[in-house]
Amino acid sequence: MWNHLAQILGTIIVIFIAVGLKIGLRVIVNKYRSSNPQPNVNATFVTRVINLIINITAVIAIMILWGVETENLVLALGSVFTVIGVALFAQWSILSNVTSGIILFFSAPFRVGDFIKILDKDMPIEATVEDIFTFYTHLRTKEGGLHIFPNSLLLQKAIAVIESKDDVKK
Repeated sequence: MWNHLAQILGTIIVIFIAVGLKIGLRVIVNKYRSSNPQPNVNATFVTRVINLIINITAVIAIMILWGVETENLVLALGSVFTVIGVALFAQWSILSNVTSGIILFFSAPFRVGDFIKILDKDMPIEATVEDIFTFYTHLRTKEGGLHIFPNSLLLQKAIAVIESKDDVKK
């Protein structure tokens, strides 16, 4: 046990740093959510994505602490990322939609509850934003129809906010 004291202490430190980063992230996202006039902001997916990045970084740091040879680690990570890259290239829209969802969360031109018009010559839609999820956004028309748009598509289209939820409150 005493032979591995440095690795044990290092592992504990890495775990405490990862937990601290996660708590800090939660505080930042909650402050953003409370400062945002929209009470229904869906921050769960942003927290999940960043938590995943923190977890992966912590696992890699612990592996290095315990003496996994860097060459083997780089080879294994390279193989894993190659497989993931090929899979994401085949389904690039998934990564694009997650990124778009994060962008919509922090700097959306529209909010949940806003009545918007998608300015598309082929299929213009006027609808209320019901919810913004990780991959897609729910839009409800006046007639009651539900349109589910990929987040990446919403970032590519011109959108006019006809009636903002914030304007209705005033």
